Amino acid sequence: MSKDTNKTAIIVGAGPAGLTAALELLQKTDIKPIIFEETDEIGGISRTIRYKGNRIDIGGHRFFSKSDRVMGWWNNIMPIQGALAKDEKELGKTDLSELNASGPDPEKTDEVLLIRNRLSRIFYLRKFFDYPVALNAQTVKNLGPVRMAKIGTSYIKARLHPLKDESTLENFFINRFGEELYRTFFKDYTEKVWGIDCKEISADWGAQRIKGLSVTKAIAHAVKSALPKSKSKDVSQKDTETSLIERFLYPKLGPGQMWEIVAEQVIHLGGEIHMNHSAVGFENKGDKIESIEIKDVKTGKITSHTADYYFSTMPMKDLINDFKGDKVPNNVAEVANGLIYRDFITVGLLLDKLKIKNQTSIPTLRKIVPDTWIYIQERDVKVGRLQIFNNWSPYLIQDPTKVWVGMEYFVNEGDDLWNKKDADMKEFGIKELTHIGIIESSDVKDGVVIRVKKTYPAYFGTYDRFDELKGYLNNFENLFLIGRNGMHRYNNQDHSMLTAMTAVENIINGVKTKENLWLVNAEKEYHEAKES
Repeated sequence: MSKDTNKTAIIVGAGPAGLTAALELLQKTDIKPIIFEETDEIGGISRTIRYKGNRIDIGGHRFFSKSDRVMGWWNNIMPIQGALAKDEKELGKTDLSELNASGPDPEKTDEVLLIRNRLSRIFYLRKFFDYPVALNAQTVKNLGPVRMAKIGTSYIKARLHPLKDESTLENFFINRFGEELYRTFFKDYTEKVWGIDCKEISADWGAQRIKGLSVTKAIAHAVKSALPKSKSKDVSQKDTETSLIERFLYPKLGPGQMWEIVAEQVIHLGGEIHMNHSAVGFENKGDKIESIEIKDVKTGKITSHTADYYFSTMPMKDLINDFKGDKVPNNVAEVANGLIYRDFITVGLLLDKLKIKNQTSIPTLRKIVPDTWIYIQERDVKVGRLQIFNNWSPYLIQDPTKVWVGMEYFVNEGDDLWNKKDADMKEFGIKELTHIGIIESSDVKDGVVIRVKKTYPAYFGTYDRFDELKGYLNNFENLFLIGRNGMHRYNNQDHSMLTAMTAVENIINGVKTKENLWLVNAEKEYHEAKES
């Protein structure tokens, strides 16, 4: 591609996909990126929320990818830690110091990626289970021999006689784990997340989120983990299923720190970022987008902008409804307006301590469990997951003698939980954690409630006709859909970044098709073996 300094690209959204696209354009082309972000915060759902000196990671963002390109990209923005922080040394994780001995000491600088040991468990029947569930003595004791026998029998049945119809998420799970294990550990939690029966959810969600994970691989991983092994220096863990990884990178001050630094680089290299500006109109004509209307959220003023290329990370439903040129076909508009999203509430609680005790052999510095997050499988509460921010990074909490947690609720905008006043929602969360024995209400010192719209694109509604919408939008030569909401796909942030990188490569190489964008996180080997 010949370079032309007069060319521009308008990017809607300053999340991981939008910012990655901007930096890639600046580093590899002479196309100037101009980002319009409707909020006053950088990072999208990967931003870090600040509250009274403490920081909240919405949803928990592990910086891990099987893509060398993404791992290297992150490391180019922020170096990996060298000397270990004090709490890491006391936790006995001295092997991690070998990973990057020449890296910076997080005690001396903020711009550093910490190396974190991942532990997530399931809280069910008021007990802890390994995640993924391991067939060990603790699991047998927790479940009892009768239920374990049923799990084993149903798993064998599923392997010998798998269901022929695997179009639903329920059948997808049953074929991989057996009906008894599915009903014990998958069904209730998944329906808590999505708010509907697993029979009504497309199997595409499972195919994207757990890919090759199976009981066989989980057992093999557990056996391998139990064997004596040399200290690994490979944080990439390429031979490990994503759901089983034990180590990940994490910005010292939360995920938003990474994207705030990227935003600074974009501006330094000549790009533009306009906060509090939302896209409200697209002039679509033929096979091109000719201009975009942008609204200043604070003043209400609407201005028109033209560019050579347009990148959208906004929800596809909103994008279609903002088309103001050629009429959108009725079937396409119908599919777009039938797309469904799941929204999200985090209740952050500052505590003196947790009531639950550490039930693993891993030593801890404070009297808290060592989990990064806990899946709350209990049926008598609505909370779905519990983040323990101390364990993501000790620097997310101002007072290291306190415990800083985030209760995660999966909701629909406008439902009873969404409409609760902040004080009532906080009290609701405290009562739920007290009810299941995780905290004592008297230990709560402070709290905050955060609501986030359209966090999870859903695989039901009109999703079964999604190809009609995708095919229509793919025909616009200068429009690139990237990121989670931009593509209505449940991508992790590394997948969102790869869609942006691929889109920029398509521009550089003059590639007209958009199909390679949709292969990211769909074709298993795409981001492992087919990188540039």
